[in-house]
Parts: sequence; structure tokens; C-alpha cells
Amino acid sequence: MTEPEPPFAELHRSFSPADLAAFAALSGEGCPQDLIPEPLIGALFSCLLGTRLPGPGTGWLRQRLHFHAKAHVNEPLVARVTLSKIRAEKRLADLECLCIGQNGRIICTGAALMLLAPGDALLFSSQP
Repeated sequence: MTEPEPPFAELHRSFSPADLAAFAALSGEGCPQDLIPEPLIGALFSCLLGTRLPGPGTGWLRQRLHFHAKAHVNEPLVARVTLSKIRAEKRLADLECLCIGQNGRIICTGAALMLLAPGDALLFSSQP
């Protein structure tokens, strides 16, 4: 019998030159026109963790990201968060973070620790 796949959420995105210009305007920092700044990659995980898994009401406690390669403008990216551990008694969820670029190239790996909202369905889940 195979074990069920742990809950995950993913986001497919590429960043355009206009996205880089908007980021530069907001951050006050210039950035290369062909490479995606690491904070924009991190924002993909922020979106997933805050809106999909665990989702609204979640508290952000800690995140660690390790960048393995640069992402390029208009490169298709897939960001994924996967639930790796639930500590229901403390309302804590550990999640693995992964961003993959074109041709399966690993852009970023990492982990996040989240405080689940009271009553979050993950607290009553048998996974993982």
C-alpha cells in the first residue's frame, strides 16, 4: 500500500521586464535586467503560505531559503510548498519550499515554520 502524498500547493509564474521595473521602483534598488532578484522568488512562497497552504490566518514564524541558481526573466518557474510535519498540540506546521526553473533546474530550496490558525483543518488531518 502506498502512502498518500502529503498536502502541497504550487504556483506557476514567470517574471517579465515590467515586473523587474516595478520591483526596482518599490525597493529603490536597481537590478540586472535579465536576472530575477531573490526576494521575488521568496515572494512566491509568501503567496503560497499565506493564501493556500496553510492559508489565511496563518502566522509566519520562520523561513530559511537556499538559492542554488539564478532565475532569468520570462523563465517559467514553479514554486511549491509541501507539508512535512504537523505538531497539533502547538499548532505548528513545518513545510518544505522548492522553486524549479526551466528544464527542472533547482532555483531554491528551503523550509518554513508556520503557526496555524485555531481550527485550521490541518490540525485535524492525519497527514503527514
